[in-house]
Parts: sequence; C-alpha cells; structure tokens
Amino acid sequence: MRKNIKLTAGIAATAALALGLTACGTASDPSSAKDSAGSADKPLVVAASPTPHADILNFVKDNLAAKEGLKLEVKEFTDYVLPNTATESGQVDANFFQHKPYLDDFNKKNNTHVVPVVNVHLEPLGLYSKKVKALSDIKAGQTIAVPNDTTNGGRALQLLAENGLITLKDGVGTNAKLSDITDKKGLEFKELEAATVPRALNDVDAAVINGNYAIEAKLSPAKDAIALEKAEGNPYANFLAVKEGNEKDARVQKLAKLLNSPEVKKYIEDTYNGSVVPAFGAVAK
Repeated sequence: MRKNIKLTAGIAATAALALGLTACGTASDPSSAKDSAGSADKPLVVAASPTPHADILNFVKDNLAAKEGLKLEVKEFTDYVLPNTATESGQVDANFFQHKPYLDDFNKKNNTHVVPVVNVHLEPLGLYSKKVKALSDIKAGQTIAVPNDTTNGGRALQLLAENGLITLKDGVGTNAKLSDITDKKGLEFKELEAATVPRALNDVDAAVINGNYAIEAKLSPAKDAIALEKAEGNPYANFLAVKEGNEKDARVQKLAKLLNSPEVKKYIEDTYNGSVVPAFGAVAK
C-alpha cells in the first residue's frame, strides 16, 4: 500500500519560518546547496499536487525507484503556494505541480529561487459547465469562474478569447487580466483560487478549470470540457523543480530520468486517456 504524507499545519508553519531564514541564500552560498554525496542514501522528499502529480510519483515509487536505488517520499499539497515555499526552505527536496509561467511569476513576487529540472506532462486547461452543453449556449448575462492567480488567470482568458467568448487587447498574451478584456460580450466573471473553481460549478454558468483539479473533481478534460487547450506548442508543461543549486543532486537526477521513462509515458497514456499527456524533455528557457 502506498503511503502519501499530507502536510500538516505545523509543518506549514515551520516551512514559512524556515523560508524567512533562508530565502536570502543563493546557489553560490555553500550552506544553501545540498551535498549530493551525503544525501544519496536519504529519501528524496517531493511535494506534489494529488492528481496527477502525486499519482505519477507514486507509480515511480512503487514500480521504478528501487531499481535505480532511489528512496522516494511523496508529500501531497492542495494549494499552489506551499510546495514552492517548502522547496525554498528545504522542508522538501523538490516539487512537482507547476508550469514555467507560474514559477517565473512566483519567484519574482516571493524572492524565491526554485528552478525547473525536467518537463513531465501537460494538463490542458478546460471550460466546463453543468448548465450548458456547448459554447454556443453561453449567452450575455451568464457568469464564468476563472482562476485568480496571474498565470492561470491569463491562460484562462486566452482560452475564452480563442473560443470567441471575449475579446482581449492585442499583445497581452498569457499575462492577460480582466481589465484587458475589450469586449465581455455581456458576460460576468468570478475570480477564485484555482483549487476551489470546481466547487463553484453549481453556482456559475461555466468555469475554467486546471486539468489536475478537473480530474480530482471527477471531470474528464478530454470528454467533459466544452472548450479545451491545444497541446501542440503549449508552454504549460508541468515539471520537476528544485531549489537553485540542487539540480545535480544524484537523487534528483535519478527521479528526472524515471519521470521521462517509457514506463511513465505508458502509465500517463493508459491512466488519463488524453486528459493528461506526456510532455517529456528539457524546460524551455
């Protein structure tokens, strides 16, 4: 039986305190980097969103890690903040839950030094509804819920614009905000924390939901979304990440190799049926 470790409030508080003490460290500071030789026998502790990230990690833990001599411990987080602050503070060794636009924005706003290691998969963002069955059914006066964080919010607005539901200012890209909408076409918008958007489906006419949260809510992006992001050329691949300076930790390198293995590719394809797709390789600069 696999063992998933939930972050308690006490650990969260410790992580926040440690962050305040260590955030000024840099990769050039010997005290901020792990000695990969000294840590080789210790479990690699990875923070992850429950689905699909922790599921993928637990597949690696249960089926592949032992052959590589890797001890892997998975801690599940249900928000988009604590995994990075815990990685920065050293409360965990790595995390797996985010894409690069989100990480870049997070590092800038929080003075953290988390860096990507390797891409693993893509979760297409989708528009869902329990009240309408098609895009053409969405009319003026209806309300759409969108994530309230900078990158996923902009990504959601781009999805709506690409499907003709709104018009955005030219050139705003993935940083689009509600104030960048030039034509709402009579629609109203409700901004919510990304993890809570699925729970709002009964209270709004439609909602833009991140792939992992859609799956947790028993929604199938491939089947249930009335609009879905295209995978080709998508910059939002989710990756394994560590604090800067820890990229060469031998345990991290082993996990990176396993996360890009044929076995993981097959697991993702067989398990998620197109709702999550493999997106292996180096992370774009």
